[in-house]
Amino acid sequence: MHGTHGGSNALRGRVAVVAGATRGAGRGIAAALGEAGATVVCTGRSSVTGSGGSDYDRPETIEGTAELVTRLGGTGVAVRTDHLDPGQVRRLADRVRREHGAIDVLVNNIWGAERLKGGPADWNTPIWNHRLDDGLRILRLGLETHLITSHHLLPLLIGKPGGLLVEVTDGTAAYNAGRYRISVFYDLVKTSVNRLAFSQGHELAPYGATAVALTPGWLRSEMMLDNYGVTEENWRDALAPDRDGGLPTAPASFASSESPRYIGRAVTALAADPERARWNQQSVSSAQLAREYGFTDVDGARPDVWDSH
Repeated sequence: MHGTHGGSNALRGRVAVVAGATRGAGRGIAAALGEAGATVVCTGRSSVTGSGGSDYDRPETIEGTAELVTRLGGTGVAVRTDHLDPGQVRRLADRVRREHGAIDVLVNNIWGAERLKGGPADWNTPIWNHRLDDGLRILRLGLETHLITSHHLLPLLIGKPGGLLVEVTDGTAAYNAGRYRISVFYDLVKTSVNRLAFSQGHELAPYGATAVALTPGWLRSEMMLDNYGVTEENWRDALAPDRDGGLPTAPASFASSESPRYIGRAVTALAADPERARWNQQSVSSAQLAREYGFTDVDGARPDVWDSH
């Protein structure tokens, strides 16, 4: 199980904080860090103790992610945190400092605007027709959260050389540079998060730390699987005609989709690479790092949806 992604002890003794670990890429990243033996602090608003203001009515919780981390060989810790609330993030930092002393990896994966982004029918709505409150909340959820999190948690990363900051976005800087992404608000957030890795990497370099922007391809998140009426175990069924011989529920490009564990193994590969500083300020995809480091997705494949664009 561990052969292609650094081994089960590659990150034993390392401490990671995955901000936005409830589901999707965040849960996949936390899980892969667990596979490598790390201690993973899993944060988010959806908790068994209450939703904490989550924008989604979903069953996943940070405790569920933490249990998965532990089951896979790491140590999972759940800390309910709303990353739009500077006070809560400061308390998170205080707790991590108290319990772990420092962190080796910080993953800024907070998003939470999937509903506000809307489905394909809502895309390409011009700014003058877009609901302004929704658009501004997309900015706050996707950008302000990252700034608040970095402000309070990066002091725990720079105490010793070798720290890694991963900014999770949608699309590499090169891909997004020539393409309009869904709406002015969505486009601005996802482009800005790539730039955040660049600017923070500039500030982290003197401390021997590295910042990388990382995008998944077509992510088989829990919400995406639900959209197509499949699970991670039978996701390929969405590519087959339905029982009545009608159209498949998913487009053909879904064949190139990836599980959330794939981007997780990308983060793990970076964290385990003593030469990770060569990636500082860069914008990369999970597929690009899979080629570089030789890891695969959970099914042994190495999907790259960006290749088909």
